[in-house]
Amino acid sequence: MSRVRVDLNISLDGFATTTDQTPGNPFGDDWGRLTAAYAATRTFRQRVLHDESGEGTTGVDDRYAELYFEDIGAEIMGAGMFGLHANPDDPDWRGWWGEDPPFHVPVYVLTHNPREPLEMAGGTTFEFLTATPEKALDTAAAAAGGGDVRVGGGASTVRDFLRAGLVDDLHVAIAPIILGRGVRLWDDLRGLEADCQVTSESAPSGTTHVTFRRGERS
Repeated sequence: MSRVRVDLNISLDGFATTTDQTPGNPFGDDWGRLTAAYAATRTFRQRVLHDESGEGTTGVDDRYAELYFEDIGAEIMGAGMFGLHANPDDPDWRGWWGEDPPFHVPVYVLTHNPREPLEMAGGTTFEFLTATPEKALDTAAAAAGGGDVRVGGGASTVRDFLRAGLVDDLHVAIAPIILGRGVRLWDDLRGLEADCQVTSESAPSGTTHVTFRRGERS
């Protein structure tokens, strides 16, 4: 059976979003700090930047980066992750990733503003849904062809799926930084670890990888 997976980068104080974005710097400097270990990996450079030089870090961080892309059959994301919050009135907005996004599977964007599907290079198709987490998951699972469904973000979307008990595997990469503000992942999720196998692993980058895994789906 396919599983529902989440991978997030969070700070030591639990924030999964940043607040220093500007029109000229839409991700903000803090986002680079939060995701530095992931962005430095060989897998990220290859899958996201299309860098075939073989450069980038290997080891613990790269192993989790490889797992991020492994066996994914469909993706769900919020409107903010797709960039609709910054480009609400641009009908030609096609996301942050260029014409060959790194997903290579159907991607379902949760939004209250309908848009036509976008067919991109590499097998990525963005479809825009107004749906509950449960309905969105049903749609994505049907398209996944037996592969896993990843809830990619942002943090508010992930929290909705966690509160609904829909996530089988949650991996958080805890960066050794303090953000002090943003959207905290853990609020109102007391007891999330119940019935999970919890593992942790530290990387030379200072990142701590913590995984919460529920039992196999029946």
